[in-house]
Amino acid sequence: MKSLTGAQRKYLRGRAHSLSPVVQVGKQGVTPDLIKAVNEALDSHELIKVKFVDFKEERKELSREIAERTSSEAVGLIGNVAILYRRQPDEQKRKIIIP
Repeated sequence: MKSLTGAQRKYLRGRAHSLSPVVQVGKQGVTPDLIKAVNEALDSHELIKVKFVDFKEERKELSREIAERTSSEAVGLIGNVAILYRRQPDEQKRKIIIP
């Protein structure tokens, strides 16, 4: 997937505003189970929020790591919540059309 432009990131952050976090990074940090949960959430929603309950100081690095390991795009980081996006490969199941 090609990298998103600033305008596209802004659009996705706006779409994510009303979403609730679906995955939380807790005491154990970035584990294979967490990556699996993020992958499943991205498959069904395309755009998700990940909340950092612990590791708040390392949230930038960890959100980049999660995005890299899930082949997604880190759209934004607001407080202790990261916004991730991965386009659905199946056009029939796509929910988000980026302008």
